[in-house]
Amino acid sequence: MSKLGVFATAKEAVAAAAAAQRDFVKNYTLEDRERFIAQIRKELGPRIQEFAELEFEETGYGRVEDKIQKDTGAIMLSSGTEAIPTNVIASDKGLTVEYYAPFGVIGAVTPVTNPMATIIANTIVMMAGGNTVVFNAHPASVKCAVTACQAVNQAIINAGGPENICTMPAEPSMETLDDIMYAPEISLLVGTGGPGMVKTLMATGKKVVAAGPGNPPSIIDATCDIKKAAAGVCASATFDNNLLCIAEKELFVLDEIFDEFMNELEALGNYRLTRKQADAVTAVGIVKTESGYATNKKFVGKHASVILEAAGIKIDSDPRMAFFEAKNEDLYVQVEQMQPVIPVVRCKDFEEAMERAVAAEHNCRHSASIWSKNIDHVTAFGKVINTTVFVQNGGTMAAFGIGGSGTNSPTIATPTGEGVTGPQSFLRRRRFCMADGGNYLL
Repeated sequence: MSKLGVFATAKEAVAAAAAAQRDFVKNYTLEDRERFIAQIRKELGPRIQEFAELEFEETGYGRVEDKIQKDTGAIMLSSGTEAIPTNVIASDKGLTVEYYAPFGVIGAVTPVTNPMATIIANTIVMMAGGNTVVFNAHPASVKCAVTACQAVNQAIINAGGPENICTMPAEPSMETLDDIMYAPEISLLVGTGGPGMVKTLMATGKKVVAAGPGNPPSIIDATCDIKKAAAGVCASATFDNNLLCIAEKELFVLDEIFDEFMNELEALGNYRLTRKQADAVTAVGIVKTESGYATNKKFVGKHASVILEAAGIKIDSDPRMAFFEAKNEDLYVQVEQMQPVIPVVRCKDFEEAMERAVAAEHNCRHSASIWSKNIDHVTAFGKVINTTVFVQNGGTMAAFGIGGSGTNSPTIATPTGEGVTGPQSFLRRRRFCMADGGNYLL
C-alpha cells in the first residue's frame, strides 16, 4: 500500500525518495515531468481554500484570505521544465552542449510560516529538474506538511508517475533532520531560517541552498503617488500579517510628504499608535535575547488587534496594520518582527532615507522597495541596497507575479546567492563535447 510519501522514520523516507529518483530519471522524460506538474496544478488548485484553512487552523498564523492568494501563487506560478537552461558552444572545431542535470535526492527544511506553499512549490521546481526531495517539516505544521506531501504524490501517481517524488518523516524533529542531512543519498540541502539554520546545514559539508532572514525597508520619496504608495505598501506589509520574508518591515518617508502619507495610511483603516502606545507594543512585541533583540514568537503572524490587546490597547476593529512614527533606533525598525506593526521613520531628505534604509536592512541582501518617479533615486537606492529583490512603485510581492511580472518561489536564497529559486537552482551543470569538428554544420 502506498504511503504517499509519509514514512515512520527519516531513513525510510530517504530510501524511498532515492529509489523514486533512480526510477524517475531512468524511465520518465521531460514531457512526463510537464504532465506531472500540470496534474498537480489541476488537482490541487481546487483545494487551495482547504489548504489555507488547514494552515491557519494548525499554526494560528496570518489570514486565511491571504493564504489563499499565497498558495495560489505557489501552485500556479512556480516554474516548470521551461526554466531549465541549455547552453551551446559551436565552432568549426566541434559542438559542445551544456546540460543541467539533477543533483538527485534533496533534503529540505520547511518553515512553520509557509508550510503548504513551501512543500508544493519546491516539489514542483525540484521535480522539474529531475530531483526528488525529503522534507523535514516544522513540528508545529505537521498536518499541513502531511497533507501537502500526500496530495502532491497522489497527483503525480494519477498522472502515471512514480511514487514518493516527495517524502517526509511522519514525526519530524532535530533527530530526523540529522538523519536526512547526513544520509549518503542526500546530495543537496535546502533550508529556510536564520543564521543558525544555515550554519547547521553547511556544517554537513554538502552543497546548501539557504534562504536566510531579511528586514526589508521601503523608501517613499516626494515624487511618488502618495495614495498608491500608502495602499501598495500597506497591502504588501500586512499580507498574511507580515509573515513573508520579502514583505516590507519598516518605512522611510521624506519629511515633505510624511504627514500626508501618515494620514493616507490612517484613512485606509489602519490603526495609528501614539508614542506611548508604540512603546507599550514594543515592550510585548520585541524580546531581549543573548545576542540582542528579536521578535516575540508569540506574536509572529498575529492580527494587529491581538498584539495591541496584549499591550493593553483595546480597540473595536480589526485593522490590517498598526503603525506609528518611529525613531530610527526603535527596535521595530531594526528587528525583523514579522508582525503587522509597521514603524514609519521621518527622513529630512532622500540621502538620509537611503542611509537609514541600508543600515536597517543589515546587509541581509534580501528585499527592498521604493515608491518614486525619480529614476535617479531608484537607481541610486538599487545600487546601494544591493538586495536580491528590489521593486519600484509596488509591493515586494510584485516581483513574484502578484501585481507585477514574475514567477513564484517560497525559497529566496540570500545567504548562498541563488536568489529567487527555480528548477535551475537545484541542478548541476554537465558539459558534452563533440570534438574534431563533429556536428558543426556551417
